[in-house]
Amino acid sequence: MPITATPTPGSKLISPRDHTLIMIDFQSQMSFATKSIDAVLLRNNAALVAHAAAGFEVSTILTTVAEKSFSGPMFEEITAAFPGQPLLDRTSMNTWEDAAVIKQVNAIGKTRLVFCGLWTSVCIVGPTLSALDQGFEVYAIADACGDVSDEAHERAMERMIQAGVQPMTSLQYLLELQRDWARSETYDLTTGIAKKFGGAYGLGVTYAKTMFGAHEG
Repeated sequence: MPITATPTPGSKLISPRDHTLIMIDFQSQMSFATKSIDAVLLRNNAALVAHAAAGFEVSTILTTVAEKSFSGPMFEEITAAFPGQPLLDRTSMNTWEDAAVIKQVNAIGKTRLVFCGLWTSVCIVGPTLSALDQGFEVYAIADACGDVSDEAHERAMERMIQAGVQPMTSLQYLLELQRDWARSETYDLTTGIAKKFGGAYGLGVTYAKTMFGAHEG
């Protein structure tokens, strides 16, 4: 039978209200050994994700490990997007084994989870595989994670993807939340975040708007 196409989004695309974002261990101490991505770029990408989630009012959990005793504070670019939101500090390397985090996941009640965190092989592999086991639909923002080597990051991503985790990027996350330039209520939010944190794409937006008054949509 022929298939009739319709102008509707696929069920695998995310939207602001259908998921919880979990940002894990973006802290100073572990940044020193992160080599698969430049630390400045990692901070920038994490900030883009945080500000996108805050702007679109995505339910978000922020968690740290040994903040006071070892790992240091969460990146200010992230906490600035969520003023006053408490950070859930843990002792467990696997976020999913922390009762306070799971209590918050259950309180929010979303079955689709998006993860990003400092070390791909530790901060992200543990909770994503654990969440998959419990029936959640899981995404990982690959360029808002890093690791001690390219090998460590790539193997971690492969392991998650093989298990069923769906990969995406930070800019993709922002643009998938917007998805239609005709959504005028979040147009300035999206382009503003892109100009501030969107790298070369953001520069292009700035140039087009400044030189030609261009406007997507």
